[in-house]
Amino acid sequence: MKEEPIDGAEVPNQTDNNSEKTNENHQPEVNEGSEGPEETTENEQTDIEKLTFELAESKDKHLRLYSEFENFRRRTAKERLELISFASADLMIALLPVLDDFERAREAAEKAKSNIEWEGMNLIYQKLLKELKSNGLKPMEDLEGKSFDAEVHEAISQIPAPKKKLKNRIVHVVEKGYYLNSKVIRYAKVVIGT
Repeated sequence: MKEEPIDGAEVPNQTDNNSEKTNENHQPEVNEGSEGPEETTENEQTDIEKLTFELAESKDKHLRLYSEFENFRRRTAKERLELISFASADLMIALLPVLDDFERAREAAEKAKSNIEWEGMNLIYQKLLKELKSNGLKPMEDLEGKSFDAEVHEAISQIPAPKKKLKNRIVHVVEKGYYLNSKVIRYAKVVIGT
């Protein structure tokens, strides 16, 4: 409601005074110890950066742990396969001298022209060799005339080469070498021509 002036005098506007008083009362009070709006956002940004760094660090740790586990899993699977494929290596190594004796006996029976003994011995030898081969045993064959390889051969002596082409090559095999699943379990003992 507006008041009408009496006798030409003006009535002061009370709404203007009230609005000024309310404006003065609603101004934010700033205490000396309180933080301003800029300081709050800086702290929030610092917290966000800290949390972001911690998250990145956690992701990195997780990734490294996962990689280590995968490597461990692959390595143990490979070791398990190797263990299975070479589990019979000790037995094979123990049977190799028996196999050598069989070969010598076969050769002696063949030289003696004893047909019956040779056939029986050959039959047993072939069965034994077949079983050993089925378990991964493989003989080193046709070595005479080949180049010497220290990875699979053991030189026990040197003799003058009977032919010029046998110089620095294998002249004679004294004892056969064997592989077990592509791994050498016994080196071939050979004589080299000089």
